[in-house]
Amino acid sequence: MQNKKATDTVEHLFRNEYGKVIALLTSKYGVAYLEKIEDAIQDAFIKAMRLWAFKDIPDNPTAWLFRVANNALIDGLRRDKKMDYLEDSKTAEAEGSQVELATKDELTDSQLKMIFACCHPALSEEHQLILSLKLIGGFSNKELAEALLKKEETVAKSFTRAKKKFKNEVQFLQIPIQMGLQSRLFVVLRVIYLLFSEGYATTTGSQMVKQDICYEALRLALLLRENKYCGHPNLEALVALMCFHAARFDSRLDKNGDLVSLEFHDRSKYSKELIKIAEYHLENSGTLDRLPSNYHLEAAVSYYHCSAKTFEKTDWKSILYLYDLQLKQQFSPIAALNRIVPYAKVYGAKKALTVLEALEEKTNFGSNSLFYAIKADLFFQLENDKAHQEHLQKAIRLSTNELVKKHLRKKISKV
Repeated sequence: MQNKKATDTVEHLFRNEYGKVIALLTSKYGVAYLEKIEDAIQDAFIKAMRLWAFKDIPDNPTAWLFRVANNALIDGLRRDKKMDYLEDSKTAEAEGSQVELATKDELTDSQLKMIFACCHPALSEEHQLILSLKLIGGFSNKELAEALLKKEETVAKSFTRAKKKFKNEVQFLQIPIQMGLQSRLFVVLRVIYLLFSEGYATTTGSQMVKQDICYEALRLALLLRENKYCGHPNLEALVALMCFHAARFDSRLDKNGDLVSLEFHDRSKYSKELIKIAEYHLENSGTLDRLPSNYHLEAAVSYYHCSAKTFEKTDWKSILYLYDLQLKQQFSPIAALNRIVPYAKVYGAKKALTVLEALEEKTNFGSNSLFYAIKADLFFQLENDKAHQEHLQKAIRLSTNELVKKHLRKKISKV
């Protein structure tokens, strides 16, 4: 039990604190030592996993991780004779303990510096996203591949190139002045969006929702709102979107921890407070003469799901219209795939299957579990049990999330 508790705690801290610790250390020592900082932090987590399996977890595990990583980094730099400037009186222990005394402003400052540094205009957008999600969100290559629709090998190579460019172009972490902030804002918002998305529908492991990742993404977005130069309708819409989704957290799993599909949500568990906050930000995100962003459109879709009294009373026509508008502005295979669900509600499963098969011809969904799950559901509605089970089995094989696999297996057993 203690071993599992240690594992769960380390996993939680890696997701919730990795970005904070790496931002503090990079702000302290500079981008030139980024790889050594990464190694020191990863070693600290490994050490934590070994020690905490048999000993009590520290009262302040984040401070412990910072101190261990900081001490290891100092020792390594001293061995390389790159830390001669350190005063003998300033011991590694004293340095490492500073995290316990760090103010909220200092921590916030380091994180904002890191996220804006990762989105430096000298880097390509792909490199900006990969650096941000790796260094701030602690994403694995597999999670990044899922988020960016790329192969793991491609992501790994891109991260290596991105770090090299990052070290050459960005020497110190600093929050840019007005124009710099505004020019990087859209990429920063996409980073936060992808971070939240991974927490809301976890691609791998045994959890469906990792709320700590979602709340970390929301926290970063709210930090941006505190800067007067970051005010933008897209930021307001993104905050609204995340709050609408977060409002449904408690209804997504049953008392046994199993996944509950939207159709069977206990809507009494929806957070009225978060829905109210989301509505405020959505109303505050007026685009004036601008076209609504994807954040606006996705937030509006989530609004209809949250406001419907029952699944049957969902305004599917309005949701379908929002997907059509999103695809008209910019085609996305995932948005086109998700559109099939409201399309089936409005026009029926037979027509929806025709649209899905046409989409399949021009988009490669061969390794996409969601594609086969949606197709299986359409065949179920058409009472084609053989095709239904065949596509469910494909969805199960392709899914890397154990809760999703279990949920899909239940559908097979009910037939």
